Amino acid sequence: MLSQPHTKYRPYPSVDLTDRTWPSRTLTQPPVWLSTDLRDGNQALFEPMSRQRKLKLFHELVRLGFKEIEVGFPAASKTDFDIVRTLVDEDLIPDDVTPMVMTQLREDLVRETVRSVRGARRAIVHLYNAIAPAWREIVFGLSVPQIIEMVEHHIGLLRRFTAEAPETQWVLQYSPETFCMAELEISLAVCNAAIAAWDAGPTRPMIINLPTTVEVTTPNVFADQVEWMHRRLHRREHIVLSVHPHNDRGTGVACAEQALLAGAQRVEGCLFGNGERSGNLDLVTLALNLYAQGVSPGLDFSDIAAVARIAEECTSLPIHPRHPYVGDLVFTAFSGSHQDAIAKGFAAQAADGPWRVPYLPIDPKDIGRTYDSIVRVNSQSGKGGIAYLLERDHGVVMPRRMQIEFSAIVQKHAEASETEISSEEIWRLFSEVYFDPLREGAYRYVAHALDEGPGGDTLRLQLDCTALGQRIESSGRGNGPIAATVAALNPALRVDSYEQRSLGSGADARSIAIVEVAHPSIAGSRFGVGVHDSIATASVLATLGAFNRLGVPLEKAGTSAPTTVTA
Repeated sequence: MLSQPHTKYRPYPSVDLTDRTWPSRTLTQPPVWLSTDLRDGNQALFEPMSRQRKLKLFHELVRLGFKEIEVGFPAASKTDFDIVRTLVDEDLIPDDVTPMVMTQLREDLVRETVRSVRGARRAIVHLYNAIAPAWREIVFGLSVPQIIEMVEHHIGLLRRFTAEAPETQWVLQYSPETFCMAELEISLAVCNAAIAAWDAGPTRPMIINLPTTVEVTTPNVFADQVEWMHRRLHRREHIVLSVHPHNDRGTGVACAEQALLAGAQRVEGCLFGNGERSGNLDLVTLALNLYAQGVSPGLDFSDIAAVARIAEECTSLPIHPRHPYVGDLVFTAFSGSHQDAIAKGFAAQAADGPWRVPYLPIDPKDIGRTYDSIVRVNSQSGKGGIAYLLERDHGVVMPRRMQIEFSAIVQKHAEASETEISSEEIWRLFSEVYFDPLREGAYRYVAHALDEGPGGDTLRLQLDCTALGQRIESSGRGNGPIAATVAALNPALRVDSYEQRSLGSGADARSIAIVEVAHPSIAGSRFGVGVHDSIATASVLATLGAFNRLGVPLEKAGTSAPTTVTA
């Protein structure tokens, strides 16, 4: 029984640091950020990312502002090696971005790792080995002097290999893996040996990275460990002190925050915390926690939904609807008292005043979210019942974010009418919102022509609409009907999701397409729906409907190149 006293698990000892200073400090600046999404995050996936997805995520990390990115374990994977070489050989790494490559302590692996990134302007080579008692005694059978000798030997090899490639500025990162479970005196001895072996100094930069390889203590103990090391590391002024928290106890973000108070200058993690076991440090949560305290994180999360969609596409991992800041439901209140407080907060909030809306730690607009679904019905059955009736009576299966959006519309109508909303009334509302937007200036579909473009690898769309009594023709090219419609309407549109399915069965069944689009100038995204005998026509109608609901202008027709949206 878990409720009974036991001696199976022993708490790790606390740190004898009676003069600790970190509890009285305040975070006033962001850390150096290192993304491990392409390496630590990738190895934790059911199916590791393909080359295409890895490169797409790399470019997204660069766009977000990451200046250090761990790009792989090239000595252990041909895929990783080839991707690293692609980044270097095709000059895909911006001058202000430093790639990091990782390897264990083995001569052939160290040599291959250096070869993988040779020619980059600047590169971090990350060497690591486990030093905690269980690993020393059970896994490797090595004494502490043997471990120190192994570290010194392999750093010496790294110095020799990197000296043969002076065109690259080399940085050593050394991680005493399992640091959080090792004796501090041994951690210090190993790290100081690494510092001396690399000869860290003004022209020989070095990072000491302290991982919570497996979380086994409370965050305050980890902070004590970091401060203890921070005070005692040799050549401290030439060392960047980094932490790599995992999340086994669910306190990865707390460990990082307290470690920064304790002297750490750099953090490693994944965008949304994916990693082995319970995950790595969640970088988005840490960054936006800082932002909520008035500290600019130096990363661009102004359209957090777009970042989430790319991460989900590249990793095939869904983001929990209640994930901090980014989940589809985090700015949604079901409680009546919460709804009342939030509504009063919005009414009282001054445009240029400090943020004081109850229950909302940050302004959703700051991260590209909207207020549309914040105040919602009190019961889950409101959203679930609407989705059930639409599917049962009309065959429409709404995506989760669309359910949130449309149930808020139904709830508003119900409150105004003060009557029960029937299935027929729900369908009428659905049709008005998604099929035929009634706002002034909306583009009304008349006809379209779709044919293959030159070479047969793209489609060409001629779109005929009316707006404000005028006939409007536009054209565009893409690798599918949705992409071609985007190009014809406004190339800056971004397709966040799309679904296509049959309504019913049989040869005469109609098709439905649901498309979610966004635009850089407008917060949030909008859905459009198209129903037609032809799935291609349904896709065009759905894209046009979503475009109308965004309310952005139609741009000059006839793009010179196909849009990159795959649809």
